[in-house]
Amino acid sequence: MRTGKLTENVWKRSVMGQMRTKREEVLSGTGIGEDCAIFSFGSDGLSAVSVYSVAWEGEKAVKHAVYGAVNAVAASGAEPVAIVFSAVFPSVSEESSVKERMAELEDACRVLHVQAAKEQIRVTGAVNCPVFTVTGYGRLAGCAGTEEGIGTGIKTGSKTVPVHKILPGQDIVASKWAGLEGTSVLARARERELSAKYPFRFIEEAKGFDRFLSVVPEAATAVKSGVCAMHSASEGGIFGALWELAEGAGVGLEIDLKKIPIKQETIEICEFFEINPYCLTAGGCLLMAADNGYDLAGKLAKEHIPAAVIGKTTDGNDRIIRNEEEQRFLELPKPDELYKILS
Repeated sequence: MRTGKLTENVWKRSVMGQMRTKREEVLSGTGIGEDCAIFSFGSDGLSAVSVYSVAWEGEKAVKHAVYGAVNAVAASGAEPVAIVFSAVFPSVSEESSVKERMAELEDACRVLHVQAAKEQIRVTGAVNCPVFTVTGYGRLAGCAGTEEGIGTGIKTGSKTVPVHKILPGQDIVASKWAGLEGTSVLARARERELSAKYPFRFIEEAKGFDRFLSVVPEAATAVKSGVCAMHSASEGGIFGALWELAEGAGVGLEIDLKKIPIKQETIEICEFFEINPYCLTAGGCLLMAADNGYDLAGKLAKEHIPAAVIGKTTDGNDRIIRNEEEQRFLELPKPDELYKILS
């Protein structure tokens, strides 16, 4: 099979097609475009749970795993509270490597204000690079402990809905910039190659894009502003995230490529490696569906969070990307462009 996420068809056929056991406490399981499973354990509100894995050798890999899980929790409208961390290290690893990764874990938890409630570490000769898995937990306080309670925002009483309830005619808003996470990873992992063309300041700025990885602030503002649904972009880039959003909702899309915000550093680094910046892992970018996207973007701007309306949902099946007079159809998500460089 291909590297990275399972293809959508394999996921539907060999994963979801095998899952039949149900419990009443599980109100909503994860699906295409849905970032979290939602649980109810009585009248105290709902819990959101996500899982995110990183399997590559590189600086700050643990940070990326933590932020991926916590971002998914925030995108469900929940308040991130805790994580459970699992790591598998190659047998050639030294204790110093474990210690460094755990310090990285604690640093990420401190910044995001979540607790690492459980850690499991294994060492094996079955892997040739570390594999980090983070399970994120969040609370949806004030929600009724029923399926109808899904979507009431944390501490606000605002109403949000799962991705599958997005309607045609809603605006799609993207926060910050596409390809942020992948740009930061490539700048760190391939610094020597990039330094042959780009100045030190350029590379340092690209490396520092990991400071934008958290979508918790924009998710909190969006919930207060009555956002309809959110989806955290990650592996597969913003194009992959748009497909998942539309597929999960069962709607079409009309997206203006020129309106998708992207940093010049991302464009140039992707040109250097001859990869597509819109299919490059996009942690730090939150997709939001709203009845009035311009109003939402304005409220985010007041919180100093860059955001742009990039298109709308439609009542058809076509998912269209427009680039001035040209148009193309959004395709099923492909392996993340990062794997072409880091494989």
